[in-house]
Order: sequence, then C-alpha cells, then structure tokens
Amino acid sequence: MDAPRVSRRALLAGLAGMIGAAAAGCDDIAPAALSDGDSGGSDPSAGGPTGAPSDSPAPPPTPTPTPTRPRFVSDYTIPPVQGGLAPVITRVATSQPVVFLTIDDGAVKHPESLALLTQYDYPATLFLAKSAMGDNPGFFTDFQKTGDRIQDHTLSHDTSMSTKAYAYQLGEIKGMKDYIAATYGVAPTLFRPPGGAYSSTMRKAVADAGLKAIIHWETKANAGKMDYQYGNALRPGDIVLMHFREEFAADLAAFRAAHLAAGLTVVRLEDFIGA
Repeated sequence: MDAPRVSRRALLAGLAGMIGAAAAGCDDIAPAALSDGDSGGSDPSAGGPTGAPSDSPAPPPTPTPTPTRPRFVSDYTIPPVQGGLAPVITRVATSQPVVFLTIDDGAVKHPESLALLTQYDYPATLFLAKSAMGDNPGFFTDFQKTGDRIQDHTLSHDTSMSTKAYAYQLGEIKGMKDYIAATYGVAPTLFRPPGGAYSSTMRKAVADAGLKAIIHWETKANAGKMDYQYGNALRPGDIVLMHFREEFAADLAAFRAAHLAAGLTVVRLEDFIGA
C-alpha cells in the first residue's frame, strides 16, 4: 500500500497552525484587566464592564495563498525492456522545462536535508543502499510522507558489481528491492548502479528483478558546485545526481541557482516518466 503523501508546504503550514493555536489558547485563559477600584460589575448603559470600552472580535487573518508548482504534461514514455535487458535512462528527452533531482546512498542523515527540500518544495527520488543507511532506515520515512520515492541502489554499494557474476548482481538488486518493500511498504521500480558502471549482465539482472529501468545522469551537484558532462548549464530533462553528505546544503544551493538560472522547474522523476 502506498504511503499517504503530504506536501512539503502543508507540513510547514501545519506547524504554523499549531503555533497559532497555542497562542490563541493562552489568550483564552488570561484574566481580564480591571481598572483601579473596579469591582467587576457592569454598567448596562455602557454595554460592558464599567470604565472599559466594548470589545469586538478581531477579524480573522487573511490566509496567504500557497504557491502551486506548475504542472507539466509529460511528453516522454519510458522505453520497455527489450531482449531481456532493462533500458538505461541518462537524460529524459522532453521539450518541457523540467529537471529531476535524485539523491543517493543515505550515509549522512542531517534533519536539515528534509527541511531544505521542504523549504524549496523540491520533490526528489532517493536511491538508497542498505549498507549506507545503517541502523536508521526510519530517517527516510518522513521523505516518503512528502511523496518522495525510495528506489534501489543495492544492498552493499559494491562499485565493481557490474563486472561480477549475474547471480551476485541479481542478489544485490533483488535483495534491496525486497528490503525496501518490507521496510517502507512500497517496492522500488527504478535502479541506480553504485558508482554508475553498468553492463549487459546488470541490465538483465535489473529486468529480472522486476525493475523498469536503470537511471543514470549527465550532471551532478558536488562539493558545492555543479558538474556537467555536456555544456555549462542545466538542460530540460536533465537528471541531477546528489548525495546525502555533509555538504548537502551547499550542493542543494548550487543546484537551486542552476535550475533557476536555466528557467527549469523541479518535478518528480517517477511521475514524469511513469515509473
């Protein structure tokens, strides 16, 4: 069963609502101020306590509209498995002004990572490795609640696995798929190779594990700057690689500057490609 999605802005609005409710509760129990010598009686002709002006309810505050992320109609269809091999998607071929944020591994678990994604209302795809997640897989549950999908990045993050036997690769991929399904209640549909290397053997193992595609990249946010394999700016359909690292905030800031300069909107990869 899919976990219910809660928008990032709804989380912030809910927090603001709870703070407002707490303040209102304090007002309700505060004693009414009395003028010097006032016994607390009322003057019927004055319509209120003696010497005090009539109070009228304050008008409710006007709610601030929540900005809505633009909606895009996808013009991309994910390629099918052919010849028993899963497709490799390095960049999404689209004319829409969209970009996709993917975040790998899961080793560094700072609360600021979710807070920053929430602040900017960025959907993300998380490619997590069990070895990197360690003993705190629950950290990523709050990401899932906002709609972020948790995808397959293997059990052990073996960067040389593309050269190894089929049975080993299938065990790494299928084992992580089963672990994600058991831990988060939703099975992954996409796979990212550790280190990026893949082979025909890996593509077969991905397909046989029941996953739809291998997701690669041509640009990444790394060490507080953007690295491009082609050109010097983001392009529509780019898949951006980030990691859960100590420099998460600096990497996200670099990505934010790049996608705003390019006039691109961050959208969820799975929703756009139908995965």
